[in-house]
Amino acid sequence: MPTNQMPRAKAKSKTLTDFLSPLREADPELSGLVRKELSRQRHTVELIASENFASRAALEAASSVLTNKYAEGYPDARYYGGCEVVDEIEILAIERCKELFGAEHVNVQAHSGSTANQAVYFSELALGDGLMAMKLDHGGHLTHGLKVNFSGRFYNFHTYGLDRETGRLDYEGIERLAKEHRPRLIVAGASAYPRTIDFERFAEIAHSVGARLMVDMAHIAGLVAAGMHPDPVEVSEYVTTTTHKTLAGPRSGVILCKKEFAKGIDKAIFPGLQGGPLMHVVAAKAACFKLAMTGEFKDRQRQTVANAARLAERLQAGGISLVSGGTDNHLMLADLTNIGLTGIEAETRLEDVGITVNKNSVPYDELPPTITSGIRLGTPAVTTRGFREHEMDVVAEIILSVLCGKTTAADVKRLRRRTDELLAGFPLYPHL
Repeated sequence: MPTNQMPRAKAKSKTLTDFLSPLREADPELSGLVRKELSRQRHTVELIASENFASRAALEAASSVLTNKYAEGYPDARYYGGCEVVDEIEILAIERCKELFGAEHVNVQAHSGSTANQAVYFSELALGDGLMAMKLDHGGHLTHGLKVNFSGRFYNFHTYGLDRETGRLDYEGIERLAKEHRPRLIVAGASAYPRTIDFERFAEIAHSVGARLMVDMAHIAGLVAAGMHPDPVEVSEYVTTTTHKTLAGPRSGVILCKKEFAKGIDKAIFPGLQGGPLMHVVAAKAACFKLAMTGEFKDRQRQTVANAARLAERLQAGGISLVSGGTDNHLMLADLTNIGLTGIEAETRLEDVGITVNKNSVPYDELPPTITSGIRLGTPAVTTRGFREHEMDVVAEIILSVLCGKTTAADVKRLRRRTDELLAGFPLYPHL
């Protein structure tokens, strides 16, 4: 055998070995970082309202061989061969989502909630058309018209907000704004609004001025599925959501709409905005929707709301001011002005004792979004982990100790130990 063939044979053998090696062997550096993040999650009280822990089934589906399959197009109308199995998977996800929310049409291919929102705009509007949505600093979302976001750059947004005194949606003001600007589309839904949203009232306002209604229910989708929040699907033309917040699924998006808008939505996603769908994530969505139809899931959503109410009650009793005076759902927005802290200061202090929150603007905030006057807190992740009212009392005590008093380095260590002791009773992903 010629000597020049020997290196090629060895190289082939080595390549195969590398290809079949587990992550811990193939890339110890990356594997170590993944394990480090798992440890961080295990040893943190996660109170970021937009985060949750995906089910083991969703994690397994998302890390499956389905990541290998390109499936551009839709079931029975793909642009690639070999899609017979992924067709079944996508249809399964669609049918489960339709059953879960009572939707006439569902598109499960959106890569994210932002893409889902973009698809509705792309389907319904021409560039420069007028919309109405909630101000970002009052609890809205980047894709609801922020000037540096695609939504604010491509479309003409008029924003509504909260009543200064009550901290709640001002429906009369929204109606006046709608009559003044007569938008093509009104967007309801928020990322930091702690109260029940009256979708029927939004629909009345929209239809009275000839507009259509889109509801972004990304934060409350799990609550809606469990009957813990009014359902927007019946009263609105379009509903968008993520699947990783209260739904506890993979990081992705979904669009629900009336049948008459189905063709436009599907065309907006593909070929309008995306190529092939992420079939491993679509499979994870299917797993998520199945679990969301169980009694266990519904019980968890009820407990999520109960936990939020308990935390809100304890924080207010300890001197923390909450926007609107409390919560109806899974989150609350704390205005720290009266205790002399900024949002970034509070976020940093709480992280030192093992509690994760995010700084957040409050309505009529005078500080920039990089600093903020508030923090947002939510209970989906800790509820998934098993926390109930007693644990929320402990969490509230730690938060109040950190934010409302002077803490020494010794105090921080003591409170961190208390957090660790609390978390020890609620192991996360013990199979990993």
